[in-house]
Amino acid sequence: MLTVWRNFIKGSEEIMAEIFNCMDMPLLMETDILVVGGGSAGCLAAMSAGQQGENSVLLIERYGFLGGSSTQMLDTFYGFFTPGDSPRKVVAGLPGQVVDVLDGTGDIFLRANTYGAGTGVNYNPERLKLVWDQLLQQAGVKVALHTSLVGVEKMEQEGILCVVWHKSGFYKIKASRVIDASGDADFCHLAGYAYEKAGEVAAAQSMTTTFRMSNVDLDQFERAGGKNMLKEKMGLAVEQGRHPLPRKEGSAHAMCQVGCISTVAVKVGHLDPLNVFEMSQAEEEGRRQAFILEKFFQDDVPGYERASIIGLSHQIGVRETRRVYGEARLDKEGCMSGRAVNDSIFLCGAPIEDHRQGANGEDETYWQYIPGGGVYGVSYQTTVPQGSEQVWVAGRCFSATHEAHASCRSMAQTMAMGQATGLAAVLSLQYGESARDLDVKRLQEGLVDRGAILELPEKPADISREGWGKSID
Repeated sequence: MLTVWRNFIKGSEEIMAEIFNCMDMPLLMETDILVVGGGSAGCLAAMSAGQQGENSVLLIERYGFLGGSSTQMLDTFYGFFTPGDSPRKVVAGLPGQVVDVLDGTGDIFLRANTYGAGTGVNYNPERLKLVWDQLLQQAGVKVALHTSLVGVEKMEQEGILCVVWHKSGFYKIKASRVIDASGDADFCHLAGYAYEKAGEVAAAQSMTTTFRMSNVDLDQFERAGGKNMLKEKMGLAVEQGRHPLPRKEGSAHAMCQVGCISTVAVKVGHLDPLNVFEMSQAEEEGRRQAFILEKFFQDDVPGYERASIIGLSHQIGVRETRRVYGEARLDKEGCMSGRAVNDSIFLCGAPIEDHRQGANGEDETYWQYIPGGGVYGVSYQTTVPQGSEQVWVAGRCFSATHEAHASCRSMAQTMAMGQATGLAAVLSLQYGESARDLDVKRLQEGLVDRGAILELPEKPADISREGWGKSID
């Protein structure tokens, strides 16, 4: 039987009241819509809500820049295109506009996924930090960086009172609507919404510290066999005991910057990112593995003889922690059905990509593709916590099982989810509707009017290196 996780235990309300004393706490801002978390889902939620121009929107983010995984550890958007021989573009609208801005400055190119999971949009993550700033400013969104949510004091019909912390102290924010895009469902955890903690049913997906290397001779690497050669050499290094690598295969791909590569090769499992000491151990282990891999590349991989690490991810990449129980729940059968549901708010064609530990201790990634190269639609109700009147979730904490989450966590999908929840919050205020009783048909029409794709396009997309601007929405 699944454990239902809730924040409040008996007496904790009184303890929190004593600690925070919200009556005397200064008000940072009163806002119509509060977005918690400035990752790709949160940025799109705030943009979507702010662009309507009817409501005040505040986004809070604990780091000093926006983007979450898109700027902290990754450099490729996946999920825009379906895999297979006849790829379709299935995400557009505001997520596509983000890529358009990067394309306009020459900071993207399309590339095939190492494992055949579909074409990715490779981008310059440093440029993307600036792009997120600019797009949110243009949408009229107020942004509070270096600001962490630490409490939810009360939730009533007239508003939600949140407690945040900044270097200058504790503050309260009063919001009419909240979108939890924190990744870890921080708001829902503090507010007492039910969720499943990753690892309860199936082993939680492993964590990854990404790193970047410069001074790579990519031409030499390709002449020597490219990614197939890399896979072979990693396997041999492990079997022969030459390098204590964390896995037998991984990816290293070219970046926008000449002579630089980015990796997804570190794998840290069996540690809980919600436990302070285990997360600290994971960060340390990720760095240790990164430099083991650097030595392997320098010793064994043609083209890397003079290469070295120039940067580690801002933090270790976490794939899953808390997944909220919503009014609906995406499961494996829903993914593999290749069908849209009546209340679909975005599409996904990505395979299940489950990074996990093997039965005998070896690292492995489990793949399962949607039959026939199909796509499935994701229900609006997966973004609505059970019983919610004023709250939505967007991003990797949405309502999904472990296996379904492993398919629907790509950034194109989390951005599409953000666009949908941002517009939903606006419509909820405009028409006086609760989150769970929202007119979804009106929401779908609004999304389509803003460029979202809710039906599989007939024409294949151009996935050549410079094909982004040629792909038809």
